[in-house]
Amino acid sequence: MQAFADFYRQGGMFMHFIALCGLYIIAVSVYKFIFLLVKFNTNGANLMKQIQKLVMANNVDKAIKLCTAAGDAALANVMKAGLSRANRGELEIQNAMEEATLEVTPKITKLVDTIFAASSTATMLGLLGTIFGLIQAFEAVAHAAPEQKSAMLASGIAIAMNTTGFGLIIAIPGTVLTVVIKGFANRILDDMDLYSVKLVNLLVSREKGTAE
Repeated sequence: MQAFADFYRQGGMFMHFIALCGLYIIAVSVYKFIFLLVKFNTNGANLMKQIQKLVMANNVDKAIKLCTAAGDAALANVMKAGLSRANRGELEIQNAMEEATLEVTPKITKLVDTIFAASSTATMLGLLGTIFGLIQAFEAVAHAAPEQKSAMLASGIAIAMNTTGFGLIIAIPGTVLTVVIKGFANRILDDMDLYSVKLVNLLVSREKGTAE
């Protein structure tokens, strides 16, 4: 712990800004994991299987209640919108589900790209710190008094190396987290697209079977 404290202190003022990027990445990542894995997520295949059984048994109301029981799960809300218009024709079902999809999609994708932006900013701040550190080192070589030259040179090199290192320490996990979180978000969005089509086809087939 003391070694890291020394590393942080020797990096100079840019370390504070890089640390803020790291704190932002951690906060947003935790927020997105909670929402994507707990609040918005659901087992699409299992939900569709249960809804299919209820719809084929002409128990659409129970299917709607099943979706309601899933809370804020994105797929459940989209399917609930379609089920609520099960007897109003294919176009109305599609429009209702598309509207629900448009409402929930921004909530799923919200802030994901800012994690990568913070990671990139941490890298650039590290490089900027490197430049300032090298400038300080060169000035020490060129202008500092002999008794101060060694200390100033060491300080400049420490700023240069530490800020670059700290920037990468923040940026690499941040980039990985962006990929992982985007993967979860895309899986939810893909499930919404897939099972929306399946539900529309199911409800249309049911309506045709009832008409016959």
